[in-house]
Amino acid sequence: MSRATDRAAPGPAAVGRSVRAGPGRRTGTVPARQDARADLRLVPPALAVWATAALALDAPPGWTAAVAVVCLVAGAILLGLGRARTRAVTESTDATSALPSAWRRASAGALLLCVAGATASAGLHGADVRRGPVPALARAYATVTAEVELTGDPWAARPRVRGDHATPAAVLVRGEVRRVEQGDGTVVTTRSPVLMAVDTGVPAPGGGGRERWLGLLPSTRLRVSGRLAPATAGGDRVAALLRVRERPVPVVVGEPSGPQRLAGRLRAGLREATDGLPEDARALLPGLVVGDTSRITPELDEAFEATDLAHTLAVSGSNLTILLALLIGPPGLAQRTERRGLAPRLGLSLRATALFASALTLGFVVVCRPDPSVLRAAACGAVALLALATGRRRSLVPALATAVLLLVLYDPWLARSYGFLLSVLATGSLLLLAPGWGEALRRRGVPERLAEGLAAAAAAQAVCGPVVAVLSARVSLVAVPCNLLAEIAVAPATVLGFGALAAAPVAMPAAKVLAWCAGWPAGWIAGIARTGAGLPGAGVDWPGSWAGALLLAGVTVAVVPLGRRLLRHPWWCGVLGVLLVLLVVRPAPLARVVTGWPPPGWRLAMCDVGQGDATVLAAGAGTGVVVDAGPDPALVDHCLRQLGITRIPLLVLTHFHADHVAGLPGVLRGREVAQIETTGFQEPADQAEFVRRQAAEHRVPVTRAVAGERRRTGPLDWRVLWPPPGQAPEPDGPNDASVALLVRSAGLRMLLLGDLEPPAQQELLRSPAAAEMAHVDVLKVAHHGSAYQDPQLLRLAAPRVALISCGVDNPYGHPAPGTVAELRAVGAVVLRTDRDGALAVTGGGTGGEAGELRVARD
Repeated sequence: MSRATDRAAPGPAAVGRSVRAGPGRRTGTVPARQDARADLRLVPPALAVWATAALALDAPPGWTAAVAVVCLVAGAILLGLGRARTRAVTESTDATSALPSAWRRASAGALLLCVAGATASAGLHGADVRRGPVPALARAYATVTAEVELTGDPWAARPRVRGDHATPAAVLVRGEVRRVEQGDGTVVTTRSPVLMAVDTGVPAPGGGGRERWLGLLPSTRLRVSGRLAPATAGGDRVAALLRVRERPVPVVVGEPSGPQRLAGRLRAGLREATDGLPEDARALLPGLVVGDTSRITPELDEAFEATDLAHTLAVSGSNLTILLALLIGPPGLAQRTERRGLAPRLGLSLRATALFASALTLGFVVVCRPDPSVLRAAACGAVALLALATGRRRSLVPALATAVLLLVLYDPWLARSYGFLLSVLATGSLLLLAPGWGEALRRRGVPERLAEGLAAAAAAQAVCGPVVAVLSARVSLVAVPCNLLAEIAVAPATVLGFGALAAAPVAMPAAKVLAWCAGWPAGWIAGIARTGAGLPGAGVDWPGSWAGALLLAGVTVAVVPLGRRLLRHPWWCGVLGVLLVLLVVRPAPLARVVTGWPPPGWRLAMCDVGQGDATVLAAGAGTGVVVDAGPDPALVDHCLRQLGITRIPLLVLTHFHADHVAGLPGVLRGREVAQIETTGFQEPADQAEFVRRQAAEHRVPVTRAVAGERRRTGPLDWRVLWPPPGQAPEPDGPNDASVALLVRSAGLRMLLLGDLEPPAQQELLRSPAAAEMAHVDVLKVAHHGSAYQDPQLLRLAAPRVALISCGVDNPYGHPAPGTVAELRAVGAVVLRTDRDGALAVTGGGTGGEAGELRVARD
């Protein structure tokens, strides 16, 4: 065969036996028969091992031992009978009919042996979590002094809003307790996995705070004092939760290992090389290269989750595959003399290339941490490497099944890992579904590269979508286009990022140049995520349960054949494409016509943000004065997008409780905010500091609201009723320091009371502004409709409509039945967000022309 013919060898989808035609005929390829059908023989053992491990991790030791022994004996017997039967029939004259029976026995025996191995491995790993003194001490909530060896990188937990306060931003890290000293002085050597939680204020070993904690390397051994508690989530590889205390100060008793120090220097060098990049690229590039997400902000993380791009932030097999493809070259040429890539240009033989690739894989595992997720990535990357090296698709499914089987036997906890499940499903979809879908698109005239990309993204989304729905209770409508657009930038960002990683220890200027080049594709990926997540119809809510997953899988199975039929009718495809774009983009005029939300001429909108407050006052086209930001940035951002608010001349934060200010990043996201006005009572201090920090980052001035202040913007006119100058008398707490407003718009008089409680409400009744509060049109009921209301103020206000913002099934019983009854007694129509959703007030007030008041529900 000529070398020119070899160079024209097709990719993995069509590699087969090369043949030379007769005289005068062209040389071509014939697809190999072994590629015509996937080899699924190893799939049942892999699935059996997976299911067995998932079930056996929590099983009693006696049960796992009995199952392992029974399966081992039965498997050995069946395997022996199968082999004996095979020898017997091969010596006979009529072996055709008897061989299948012999193979079935041998296969059943091998399956039982795999189950026995999985049961034994899972039983031992499960027993490791339950044995030793740590679980018993956790059940007693004992205070101990322990030596803990870190097994992973520390990470910062997101603050969570609970009621009116935010939980501390703790640092979490997985480790193994090696020695534990109980209160009576007893010291026990053990090996129990724990999750350490380090609260804000606990000094780091050797001095420093939170950043020093986040910089600790795996394999570091610490001596800490803390309280043990049972693990909060069952089925995890954690024997207990260890909450570290401030005293005595934690100390390092064992330095990290040499490989971990080397990996730490490389990762730190990459972070230093990216310091000068724009914010998104600086945060994203270390995550793309080595899975370092320490700089990823919650806002960016939410954008990646909304667009199903979160897999790019974790170490995956694709990272390793990109590097190995750079070394080996394009598909189908890895074993040919005409192979491409860097290896032949460096003069490396096939054997030397294999050794170099193995060393590269080992270095990848060390730098990205040798924990189970990285080992899984290396195994999945090896599967993709096999595709590049052989160009034979039939061998890939057995390779994937073998990787699953060996990894689960090595680490049975992977059987319960959603990340492992998604990784296997995505790889399987690329091997089994994507080639056929890509070929179908090519037959209909779609360019080859585009067809392959569309098929890969659609196959992965179809297979992984039900699992993602369980995790997020949401189905992304932009996942396929976002993944397709991001994919073109992943490879250059990864390759250039690894170049910066390697160059940083020896030539930082070169590393910075490479990081600057990598910052462009990294910024592109972040921009795709932000743009996709910002679309009004980026996703739809879906039941976050396995029943919901089955429903989505059924919908997918029904839609795929329909899609094949639609491909024959381009006009219908175009119409459905336009409808999908309209559903995702949701132009404001069209959305208003279809949904009726927001209603025309709305004056006040109360957002449904759960247990918190966020109110918007219409101040012109696309403009609104926002009062409070709620507890969740995503919820308030969604509400403002629905209302079409892009400009905010004033954001009023009535007080600093987390259920009113924690959503501030969502209000500031992509909007022009001219000014923030707050109360003068700076408590809680941590939330007041959070507001100041957010305002400084977005360059928004912060002022203080004082009773008597009058302001106007567009059709709005309002007066600050509370707090008084100097806040005298001293408030009992943040609630009584809330900013209260009386707002006028199109004849409507609206009273917004923040979270004022009876002491401040009574003072307000005695103020000169009391006369203006009589018989208002709309009342934003104070403190989510709690029982702490002054009845005289409710009777004075006598609102036509009373609006209450509260969360579904909140633990505080808001709104209180007595408060609702009192409001109805004075003639008010009571509406609440936990039952009615978002609310919008339209119409004119008692002083307006129409005098009719209407409230629309979203």
